[in-house]
Amino acid sequence: MKLYDLFERCLYIPYFQTGKSANYATETKDNVLYLYFEKSDGENDWKINFDFPAVPYRRSGKTVWFAHRGFFNVWKEIEQKVAREILSKRLKGITCVGYSHGAAIAVLCFEYAWFNRPDLRKNIYGYGFGCPRVIWGEIPDNRWDNFTVIRNIDDAVTHLPPAVLGYKHVGKMLEIGEKERYTPIDAHRSENILTELKRLNI
Repeated sequence: MKLYDLFERCLYIPYFQTGKSANYATETKDNVLYLYFEKSDGENDWKINFDFPAVPYRRSGKTVWFAHRGFFNVWKEIEQKVAREILSKRLKGITCVGYSHGAAIAVLCFEYAWFNRPDLRKNIYGYGFGCPRVIWGEIPDNRWDNFTVIRNIDDAVTHLPPAVLGYKHVGKMLEIGEKERYTPIDAHRSENILTELKRLNI
């Protein structure tokens, strides 16, 4: 599936809501589970976006991973809803997709799938369109190697929380568009991300 089609599906698939800000959707095609996470939708989502003190979310040996508190809390609301599907032995692959606020949740969902499905790791992928930074501190292993952050170059959201506070992007960064083609706010708009993805045809 092309990135354009994947993003368009993320925009228009019907979402379930659990909790105040946890909107997700799932579908399975050819034994591949697709998990979608919706963009910011309302004032409460924006409050969560700015709730960015780092909290511990997983211990791996002697390493403790830290994440954005607001996004972590949203993911915990969703986790129990999708865990059974992620753990299904019928699956041949898993793809996590999100936009904006939802892209941050996709980062944490991807890590959950990677951690809990070692048998599928080569076939677990993630795509965060207009993704903010989610992980704080060091990223010492390769668990996010198959996660791609898609940034329309001047997109303001992809530069938050500020790196100076210790937050980092995970996985690979795919930059689309051109500098100064859009304002930092317009670069984040879905219609402009779609335009740039269509231009790339990937």
